[in-house]
Parts: sequence; C-alpha cells; structure tokens
Amino acid sequence: MAKSEKHKLAQTLIDSINEIASISDHHTPMKKHCGNLSRRLKLLIPMLEEIRDNQESSSEVVKALLSLKESLVPAKDLLSFVSQVSKIYLVLERDQVMVKFQKVTALLEQALSGIPYENLEISDELKEQVELVLVQLRRAIGKGGDVYDDELYRDLLSLYSDIGSVTESDMLRSVAEKLQLMTITDLTQESLALLDMVSSSGGDPGESFEKMSMVLKKIKDFVQTDNPNLDDAPMRLKSRLPKLQDGDQDRPVPPEDFRCPISLELMTDPVIVSSGQTYERECIKKWLEGGHLTCPKTQETLTSDTVTPNYVLRSLIAQWCESNGIEPPKRPNNSQPSSKASSSSSTPDDEHNKIEELLLKLTSQHPEDQRSAAGEIRLLAKQNNHNRVAIAASGAIPLLVNLLTISNDYRTQEHAVTSILNLSICQENKGRIVYSCGAVPGIVHVLQRGSMEARENAAATLFSLSVIDENKVTIGAAGAIPPLVTLLSEGSQRGKKDAATALFNLCIFQGNKGKAVRAGLVPVLMRLLTEPESGMVDEALAILAILSSHPDGKSVVAAADPVPVMVDFIRNGSPRNKENAAAVLVHLCSWNQQHLIEAQKLGIMSLLIEMAENGTDRGKRKAAQLLNRFSHFNDQQKQQSGLGVEDQISLI
Repeated sequence: MAKSEKHKLAQTLIDSINEIASISDHHTPMKKHCGNLSRRLKLLIPMLEEIRDNQESSSEVVKALLSLKESLVPAKDLLSFVSQVSKIYLVLERDQVMVKFQKVTALLEQALSGIPYENLEISDELKEQVELVLVQLRRAIGKGGDVYDDELYRDLLSLYSDIGSVTESDMLRSVAEKLQLMTITDLTQESLALLDMVSSSGGDPGESFEKMSMVLKKIKDFVQTDNPNLDDAPMRLKSRLPKLQDGDQDRPVPPEDFRCPISLELMTDPVIVSSGQTYERECIKKWLEGGHLTCPKTQETLTSDTVTPNYVLRSLIAQWCESNGIEPPKRPNNSQPSSKASSSSSTPDDEHNKIEELLLKLTSQHPEDQRSAAGEIRLLAKQNNHNRVAIAASGAIPLLVNLLTISNDYRTQEHAVTSILNLSICQENKGRIVYSCGAVPGIVHVLQRGSMEARENAAATLFSLSVIDENKVTIGAAGAIPPLVTLLSEGSQRGKKDAATALFNLCIFQGNKGKAVRAGLVPVLMRLLTEPESGMVDEALAILAILSSHPDGKSVVAAADPVPVMVDFIRNGSPRNKENAAAVLVHLCSWNQQHLIEAQKLGIMSLLIEMAENGTDRGKRKAAQLLNRFSHFNDQQKQQSGLGVEDQISLI
C-alpha cells in the first residue's frame, strides 16, 4: 500500500512541477525570480523519478512527499499570480511580492529538508543535486530582491507620484520598453490586468489602483503619439477582414493562417522570420527597417533579420485560391527567397524554386514522387548549413516526419529520417525538429521497424538531437531506449556504433539510466566487453561507468560478476578504459564492500597506486577514491577483529 501511495505521490509531484514550469513568465518584470524558482523545482524531477521507480518505501518517505506536495501549491499560485497580474503593480509593489517569493521558498526548503534521504535508494549524484537546490533556496531566502531593475522602479515611481506633471519622453519610452507595453495588445492586456485587480478588490480599489491606471494612460498616450500608426501595429485586437471590391460580397474570406498578421491581407509572398512566424515580405521588411528587433506576433527577440520563403504556405494559398475561383496572388518580381528583408538574395532563384517543387512532391499521393523528393532533400541538406536553414524554414520537416510513419516504402523512410539527421546538424533546427514538429515518435518508429540503414540513421539522429539536455528527456520518454539497446545488440557494426553513442548521451540524464537498465542494456554491455573483435569495448565501458552510478544499475552490474573484468581493464586497458573501469569499481565498492575484498585478491592495489601516480587526471581521481575506500575498510576491519584486509584474504 505504501509503495503504491509513494508511486502516485511521486508522479503527482513530477506532474505538478512540470505544470509550474510551463506557466508563462516571459513578459513579467519578475521573470528572473519566476525562472529561478521553476528551474530549481525542475532539478528535483530526477530524484522524484528515482523515488517513484524504487521498490522500497516507508511511511516516513510518504509523509515527506506529502509535505513537498503541499509546499508546491503556494508556489504554483504565486507563479500564476505573477504571470497574470499588472506589470505596473509588480514593479511598484515589488517588496510585497518579494515577501511572497521568500515565503514560498522557505516552505519548499523546509519540505525538502524533511525528506529522509538516508532511507532512499538514490544515487550520490542525485543527493548532491538536491543538496545544491537546498543551498540555492536558502541563499534565495536570505538574498531577497537584489535582482531588481532599480532604474525602472525609480522611473515608474516618479510617474506614479507626479501624475499631473509633464514627463520626459525618454523616461516614458524606457518604461514602456522595459515593461513591454509597446503595442495595442500589450497595453490592452495591462489594462485588463488592472481591471481584474479592481474587480477582485470588491469594486473599491483605493487610490493606488486609480493612480496605476493613470500611469498606464500616460504610457499609452506616449506610445500612440510616438507611433501614430499604432492602430496598424501587429497584434491589434480589432480584426480587419481583407478588403472586398464592389460586387465581391460573396467572396470567401481567406483562412487566418493565409493572412499576414501585420496587414491581415492574403499573403502573396509569405516569408518566415527566425521566430518561426510567417509574414508578408513587404510588411516584415518595413517592420525590420523601422529598427524593431522583435517578432511582431510573439514579441520574441529575433536572432537574425534573415527571412526565408514559406514555399509550402505559398502553394497552399494558391490551391485555396484555385478551389475558390479566385486568381492566385502574384508574387513580386523582386522576391528574395533567403536574405535580409531589404537586401538582395545571394542564392539563385531556381535553387529555391527547386525546394518548393520538392516540398510539393513530398505531399504527393504517388510513392515514387515522395521517395525521389525525400532523397533529393537528403542530399541538399547534406551539402551545407545554408541549405539546412532554408529547407527547415520552408516547412519541410513536418512533411518528412509524416513520411516516417505513413510510408510503407523502406527507401522513403530511410531518405526521410536521414534528411532529418542532416537537418539536425544545424543547431537552430534541433528544437524545431523535437518540439515544433514532434519528430521523436516517428524517429523511434523507424528505429523499431525500418531497414537496417534507416535504423542506423534514426539512432544517429537521436544522438544529434540529444545534444540538447531538454531533448534527452523527450527522447527517453518516447520509448527510444529499448530499440537502441536492440540495435546495439543485433545491429551492424555501424548500427552498434550509432546506438552506443545515442545511449551514452541519453544516459547522461539521470532519469534515463533506470530505463536503460530495465531495457536490458547491462548484459549487452558486459557481452561486448568480452568481445574485443566487436570494436565496441570503449563505448561499452563508458556507458557501463554511467549506469553503475544508478541504484538499479549497481545491482544488475554486480550480478554480472564484473570485478575480474574491471581489474583486467585497469591492468591492460587504454588510459580511457582504465579510468572508466575504475569508475565502475568506485560505484560498486561503495555499494557492497565484498567487491573490495574480491578486487584486492586480484591484485588491484599495485595497479591503483601506479594509476594514482601516472594515470589521466580522471584516472588519478578514481584510483585515489578506491585507495581511500580500501584504507577505510582496512581500518574498520582492524577495529572489529584486529585483522586487515590482507589478513582476511589469507584466511579465505
């Protein structure tokens, strides 16, 4: 019963933390405080996953988890409040809000301190990670609000205190920019937030809310004066439908996605900016030339002023026009497929027309067209980074992902997954592939059922994507680890290499170690260690060193009689293999002292002394750790029976 309750509690806590982390705080003056709190809570997830999956349980652990669950409620409430409340209020009442943060932080620190870590089967690394969170929480309690923008506070306080006075435009501009109140939508949302606070006060907000509203009006008047065309700015609330000519009252209204978010007109030359949003080229060109550095729709800071044609959308618009009896919009002759919005293209137009043609073939109902298009995109994406950016920005990734699961043609699958592999080489594409396009389940599908070459490239793709830490979690949760273990065991030589590199990267994340152990990875690794001809010894030993730090990993590794193998690597292996073998023994010997006696009997002491003196830096550290464990164990035995380790061995 306790085990079932513990499992449910731990999962509830994981879900709660993920929900808290998903609360938007990007546009609040307290975003740093919100981000720090969310980040610290997310660091607890690996520990909670271990607690959830461990077999042992106790009423004391359950009680501690319940306390942590209770402490998360005010944390979630506070972040929800901060993400929705008036920005002006947050700045002017920053001390009051900060007290709430400190109270929430203190509750979390108290709950974490009450967890009986000595009764939990979690790794030393996780205990250190939780201790780090505790240190950060305690520091946050004592530090208070020392990360404020004091200049913003002083300027806003000046506006608040001197409502009737004339205010310098520079101050208003600074306040509006820092609070991100530069568009009609932003100003309207801030007004609604103040209105909600008035409503929640029972209709009697007092003088402070009235003065905050007057401050907002001052900011709004300045922004509208500074930007006379604000009514035509992006994200305005009032929606304007495309203009209809006389006699065109029955003309169908284009879908919202076909209209530019700035002009709200049907797009003739849609282009994608670095935030992933699509605009009419001329509209975004004027926006960028006006000195704006953000995406008009999302307000994200643009990493580049380069725009890329959205060929797929352009084709869909043309198809919609044709099906509705409307003349398709004509693209301007000076369209620049991939360039700054205001500069000339450095890439031949026919190259981009070729990409557009290939994307249309990907959506074809003819398998031959899909296969040939995916193959050509595979080659284009392999050539250079410019092609990778252009292909991804044009909307190719979702179409390739679709082919991973719907195509019954092995060759098409292989081309599609390899195209995604080549596109993932570009750092900007990794997040888009995993999150925007949801490619991981499709890649795992190919890894399970594709041809050997497709499985190899699927494994390589997962390795490429897992370079980003957040992706490790997503890939592990999608069920990628069992088929990777199968490929490591049964694949071709290249397949084994690809699977090993992917598994190594994924198992760096604590939460994936248990998944790998349960998928049967340890026996496969031990077998590869005894097969030098496999060429997989280095990779197998490196992964084993990671898994042996996991509670379940230790027990499974120990059952495989690893000590003689590890001692032999310390005696005859390469410098890298020596340090990994020593790392395995460090974890095993801290778990079961019988391994110390066995290793001593095999003559490890002289090997460790040599390694401590002449090994690699990591090897020296691991050798020193083992020597310390031998010394400590020897002292214990002397105290208990007057016999040292060597004496005990002589009696065995």
